[in-house]
This record gives sequence, C-alpha cells and structure tokens, in this order.
Amino acid sequence: MKTYIALLRGINVGGHKKVPMATLRELLTTSGLKQVQTYIQSGNVIFKSQEEAHELEETIKKSILDYFGFEVFVIIKTPNELQTILNDCPFPKDKMEKSFFVILSKIPDTPLVKEVQQLTYENEEIIIKKDALYFYCSTGYGQSKFNMNTFERKLNVIGTSRNYNTMVKLLSLSGEID
Repeated sequence: MKTYIALLRGINVGGHKKVPMATLRELLTTSGLKQVQTYIQSGNVIFKSQEEAHELEETIKKSILDYFGFEVFVIIKTPNELQTILNDCPFPKDKMEKSFFVILSKIPDTPLVKEVQQLTYENEEIIIKKDALYFYCSTGYGQSKFNMNTFERKLNVIGTSRNYNTMVKLLSLSGEID
C-alpha cells in the first residue's frame, strides 16, 4: 500500500463547505481508504491505499459530494512528491519558512507561466516551478494583493495553498503511518 496526502480545496473557509474532520475520517475510511488521519480543519488528509492517485481523487470527491452535497476539488500527492515541492522552493530559508506553497492540479502551459510571472506586486514574490506556485509576501498573506482565483484562471489550473508549517507537518505525519 502507498501513503498519500490529499489536499482538499476550500473547505471550512469562512463558514463555507463545512466538513467536520471526524466525519471526513469516517467517510473516507468507509470509502476504502486505510489509516486515515486529518490535520487541522483546512482539508489535509493522510492515508494509505492500493489505488492510484487519480482514482483516489475521484473517490474522495464523490464521497464528499454524496455525503455533504457539495463539490470539493482534491489534489493528491505522495510524500515524495510533496517533499520535492518543498525542496524545490526557490526562496532562501528565511523566506521559505514564511511562504505559501500553491499545489497545482497540473503543470501549467509554459506560455501561461511566462505571462503570469510578469505580474508583480510590491512586497510580493511569485515563482512557478512545475506543478507548484511559490508565494512570499513580506507584509504577510493577509496584506497581499495575491488572489488565488486570478492565478488559477490565468494558468488554467486549480490549486490549493498550504503554508510552510503545514507542508512540514504533513510530511512528518505521512512518515508516521505504519
């Protein structure tokens, strides 16, 4: 069995798409996933399965839709894939630890990446490498001009962001599954 990390986009944000983690763990266990764990309320799930990532994304989406009645976009990575995204962060350690990692549903087309990387905002840095967008804002995420929907639309991808601490914790938890 392989260990996977599922990143659910947009649940439990601002009172929308409420998904209690205990219910989610039970639902996904009933759906056939093994050793299901969740981390914080923002939709991070660590589990084991024999299925492939693309099949699991559909299983999780369907389970949530059937149970909660709304769609949630799901991106699944192996611990190695998530570690690579973390390792590939182009920022120095001090910036990396204050950065956000936007995990993309696919590698965007090169012309779109070049176009998007021309966007600049004061106090903000955005670098796209493969299937990740690295975002750093010296004044803090809450003060940034960064808008996830704009970048998704311009890159023609779906993404979900996690901060550095969450990335590190997910990797740690995934290493603890027997």
